Amino acid sequence: MSIFKAYDIRGIVGTELSEDLAFKIGRGFATLLKPQTVVVARDMRPHSPGMSEALVRGLTVQGVNVIDIGLASTPMCYYANGSLGADASVMITASHNPGEYNGFKLCRANAVPISGQTGIKELEQIVLRENFDPEAAEAGTVTAKDIVPEYVAHIRAFANIPKPLHLCVDYANAMGIAESAVLKGLFTYDELFADYDGSFPNHEANPLDEETFEALQEKVRAGSYDFGIAFDGDADRVGFVDENGDIVSMDMITALIAESLLQQEKGVVFYDLRSSKAVKELIEENGGEARMCRVGHAFIKAQMREANAVFAGELSGHYYFRENFFTESSGLAVIYIANLVSQSGKTLSELVAPIRKYFASGEINSRVKDPQAVFAKVRETFPEATTFELDGLSVEIEDWWFNVRMSNTEPLCRLNLEAPTREKMESKRDQLLDLIRSC
Repeated sequence: MSIFKAYDIRGIVGTELSEDLAFKIGRGFATLLKPQTVVVARDMRPHSPGMSEALVRGLTVQGVNVIDIGLASTPMCYYANGSLGADASVMITASHNPGEYNGFKLCRANAVPISGQTGIKELEQIVLRENFDPEAAEAGTVTAKDIVPEYVAHIRAFANIPKPLHLCVDYANAMGIAESAVLKGLFTYDELFADYDGSFPNHEANPLDEETFEALQEKVRAGSYDFGIAFDGDADRVGFVDENGDIVSMDMITALIAESLLQQEKGVVFYDLRSSKAVKELIEENGGEARMCRVGHAFIKAQMREANAVFAGELSGHYYFRENFFTESSGLAVIYIANLVSQSGKTLSELVAPIRKYFASGEINSRVKDPQAVFAKVRETFPEATTFELDGLSVEIEDWWFNVRMSNTEPLCRLNLEAPTREKMESKRDQLLDLIRSC
């Protein structure tokens, strides 16, 4: 399987990815985009410095000038790309993947992501065929830049926290440590796993996995906190637990951030199609224009730019802000939740309670032999339903709905379903799973 994925380049170091390949990716990236200036950043993995050095060599032999911002979160890399007026950027990270992985997140100017459909597959062919432009007569330069103070000042400008708060923060030994620079002094907080360690010795850095939250939940339940947060590996995602240590689903956080943000400015807010319909309802109640979007950061960012949207939230814990060039900022997501809790005088659980009014299945994967047969069978089984194909097949029937979509990389069908009662959700979920797994 290729390391050139739908949204980034990612593979196991030593068997799939090497510094020699990173050098070639640098040359290929320069050949593909022909940029004058590229921002380069890296995460805390032990092989990231070597990967960065090799990538930078590949860029500079092609005459590209590099702005090296060093150890940084992915949101900081996006901010550097846009604020410094670079032609492109590369973040060296494998996000939440285990320590043996590494990779590259690629952007054009203004932090516009490069996906499989918009350049990664073309880059793959350039690299595999070594079809590089000739080396430049004069090598590019490398300039070190500390972007943290500028990023911190920019993001903190959106904080409005009149009532003191006390939080618990789980870094998972990863890049949330860097991202948390925006939080210092806004409120007090206790820390978990606050030393960089790319082997992830305590737990994986993935807020989509409920096991990720166990240490945070235990800490919050044993103390007195307004809420807790858990960053993923490169800090472009963040998960939340309330003051009781209970996990707050990402779509509920999308709704609350939208509520907080819409108090300042009305505008378009996108939510991904797996989200509870309570998200749309709360956006509209607060004067926003709610728009559904398909799954995947490249699609969401493109739709946001087209609509000049103020915000978008994804069920995976990605929160996108116009203020960060239509990209993620987990630090800003935390600030908007803190604003809402502090200003409302309510606990996070009290804020979530009114919008936690439907019952969701969560995303359930099923291995199937014939993905297209799933869609045909769904249409045959629910002929009276309202359907649309924004991403996979979405079906709305009276007071419940579901979406089935296929994995980009595996023969998997993903089901998300929501209903007004737990009994109905479970009954419909089981019916759909039987239908899907028969294909």
